[in-house]
Amino acid sequence: MTAKKPRLLTGDTPTGRLHLGHWVGSIENRIALQDQYECFFIIANMHAFTTRMEKPDEIRQSVLDIATDYLAAGIDPKRSTMFVQSDIPAIPELTFFFSMLIPYPRLMRNPTIKDEIRDKGLGDNYPFGFLLYPVGQVADVLAFRPEIVPVGEDQIPHLEMTREVARRFNQLYCNVDSHTEDKDYLKKGGLFPIVDVKLGRARRLVGITGPDAHGNLLKMSKSLNNAIFLSDDPDTIAKKVRAMYTDPKRLKATDPGTVENNPLWIFHEMFNPDEKWVAESEERYRNGAIGDVEAKKKLIDVLVALIEPIRQRRLVFEKEPEEVLKILREGAEKANAIANETLHLAKKYMKQNF
Repeated sequence: MTAKKPRLLTGDTPTGRLHLGHWVGSIENRIALQDQYECFFIIANMHAFTTRMEKPDEIRQSVLDIATDYLAAGIDPKRSTMFVQSDIPAIPELTFFFSMLIPYPRLMRNPTIKDEIRDKGLGDNYPFGFLLYPVGQVADVLAFRPEIVPVGEDQIPHLEMTREVARRFNQLYCNVDSHTEDKDYLKKGGLFPIVDVKLGRARRLVGITGPDAHGNLLKMSKSLNNAIFLSDDPDTIAKKVRAMYTDPKRLKATDPGTVENNPLWIFHEMFNPDEKWVAESEERYRNGAIGDVEAKKKLIDVLVALIEPIRQRRLVFEKEPEEVLKILREGAEKANAIANETLHLAKKYMKQNF
């Protein structure tokens, strides 16, 4: 008999189409791991309501955009399960139970919460659901009892909370000793594995614009209008790269340039497969022997070669929206089978299986 594959769970909150930051942060990992793991990919539409509850049409379109991007990027519904969060009733029920295991001060120490409140200018004007969504993310993961979760760097605090909740549940309701090593919780009778985190090769891809008022390069984000999307056509990619922030002190091509913290060279190091050209050209840049125009032209070629096949596949799926919806519905059936089993077992351990 074939050995059962370990399970993987990850996903995205639908805030629009996917960009290169998503690609290096997690998407390319997901595609590469499809044969090695039993993969589940969640589109967390309920979380989108925490900051955009007044835009349901926009959220729905974002769900369809991300599902289409998944398929275009190479996620294969024959090997992986894609589904929408709100189609899995066990998740909100587990969210309620898990919320009892997280003290409020611990929730507010989550740096991602603080960052989003600051970056989105929410102040004190956010719904209670905004504070609940990190607990919901715990339920998103533990409902499927995965062994591994590929994420970007900004999701590490959420995954650490997930690990804490899994330990707490296993100790409180499954009688697992608190001194048990993470890898042994299931062997000792626990329900939930203490998940492993797999980071992408770029923990935080910078955007194409310049630094903020404090001199820090901003991460790539749709909301900051500094992203190159997996659905951008060659002309759009070229336009964005030509406008990319480089070394502001370099006034002409023969001036020495700074490579460090320069988005142009960060992108070459990340996406250009010709490592020899990159190393030699960076040295030439430092010596004023290569201009921004030449380096950007090369980067345009590199990014078009990566994105154009994805965009062409996307155009095919865009013409078949019903097929995309069918894939999501079939994925929800598979996802519900596992999430319902998890909920049943959780209630059994909590002695609430009447």
